[in-house]
Amino acid sequence: MSFPLLEKPLFEVSGHYVTFLGLIAFAGFFAAGLVIARFLQSQVVRRFFSRFKIDTNFIAIVTTILSLAALIFFIVSAINAAGIPLPWDAPLPAIKLSLIQIFLLVALLIAVFWFSSGTKRFLFNRVLAQSGLDRSLQYAIAQIISNIVLVIGVFFVLENTGIHLAALTVFAGAVGVGLGFGLQNIASNFISGLVILTERPITIGDRVEVAGIAGQVEHIRARSTVIRTNDNIMMIVPNTKFIDSPVTNWTYGDRRVRFRISVGVAYGSDVNKVRDVLLAVADENSHTLKEPAPSVFLEKFGDSSIDFKLMVWSSEMSARPSRYRSDLNFAIAEKFREVGIEFPFPQRDVHIRDGVLKVENVGAKEKVERSQA
Repeated sequence: MSFPLLEKPLFEVSGHYVTFLGLIAFAGFFAAGLVIARFLQSQVVRRFFSRFKIDTNFIAIVTTILSLAALIFFIVSAINAAGIPLPWDAPLPAIKLSLIQIFLLVALLIAVFWFSSGTKRFLFNRVLAQSGLDRSLQYAIAQIISNIVLVIGVFFVLENTGIHLAALTVFAGAVGVGLGFGLQNIASNFISGLVILTERPITIGDRVEVAGIAGQVEHIRARSTVIRTNDNIMMIVPNTKFIDSPVTNWTYGDRRVRFRISVGVAYGSDVNKVRDVLLAVADENSHTLKEPAPSVFLEKFGDSSIDFKLMVWSSEMSARPSRYRSDLNFAIAEKFREVGIEFPFPQRDVHIRDGVLKVENVGAKEKVERSQA
């Protein structure tokens, strides 16, 4: 059946006439592309990929790439349906790659990233899990091998899709110049990440303080390290901070940490009783280690107080030092109240060089006046 009005040319594009029927086909393919691209980024598709134990970030990258690929596919199909031929196997201008080759390149790169991620997970959870090596060292080995697999895979894909690396020599030189200027921070962070993985000054699970940030190391990535603070906030720290800045690692080599609790008592207090009470408070806390044993030092005789220092060790509270100190301080205040040990208050001696100072008991005077009234 023929529809002359629908098949009548409306306008010309690059020597090809577009009909009303072609416009309808173009709109149909384009709308289908939008619907499918949106579906590929839905939670249904993401849950499907998560069944294969793929990393969440990798799933987001894959779904985004698939969504863009689907949109490009339907746009090209829509252009062809409108009557403007756009061949799939013809090289594109200035690229020398056809659309089929571009789609193949994207698919192979996704496969390489997936294989690299799977290699890291397989080595960490299966191969190295029974090796007897430290768990953080196992992670470092798996991460390095995964990066090597990724680099080799990318080069292999580029060579086999028609992009010869020899032709990128000039581009590589330009990139080298860029690394010396605009990209030097990225390159420095990447190299610092490799140093961290090999020397292991920090490992996953360590309690660290760097650049004013304190928390537990969650991830060590190529460019940055993720630290979870006690407020459950994820802080992204560039890897160079762990190389060129002082780093406090509370759990490096030995998880035992000594805490110092300063306490002042009023003059006239029984110093032996104070020492016994502080040791009792330390022993009653379940997080205090028995070995090394807690100890108490009489530090100095201050202006208004006798100053003691309680020294305690703990292997569990390095992640929550403020909580541990607070618990000990609460317990010390309660014990002092029970046994009658007073905390000091500022005291000053007043010396009168000459003259007479009249001292009147105001409280007693008011009491007499009220009784007479």
